[in-house]
Amino acid sequence: MYKILIVDDTHAWCEFHKTNIEEMFLEKGVKDYSIDVAPYARIGLDRLYENTSSPYDLIVTDLQMEEDFAPKYAGEWLVEQSKNLPSYKNTKIVISSGCYNIKNIAEFLGVDCIPKRIACTDINTYKDLISKLLKLGEVK
Repeated sequence: MYKILIVDDTHAWCEFHKTNIEEMFLEKGVKDYSIDVAPYARIGLDRLYENTSSPYDLIVTDLQMEEDFAPKYAGEWLVEQSKNLPSYKNTKIVISSGCYNIKNIAEFLGVDCIPKRIACTDINTYKDLISKLLKLGEVK
């Protein structure tokens, strides 16, 4: 079973990620999956804690959500928190954001990224990244 968590404060982006990941699973013949959505980093962290016995395989998070974490972005804070949870050491993380320095932040955090402008204009690149991170096509 694949477990995905999508964290974004914009409902349309949550739906974008959810719809495209579901479509990708359908294309690959994957039927056993669950996708949870959280509108803010703090709620995303709650979801991680609620699922420590059966952790998410993939987290897709925005960077710029609630402003409580300045000077860090909320998504940056969430990635750091997830990396401190032992049950999430093997979880893959993708930052999807319109933030100008997304690549630098992702590299610093040791996670993958896809700018939102690429996600919405080159869906194959988006799906290829998600598929690679989930190791779709390999025995799970």
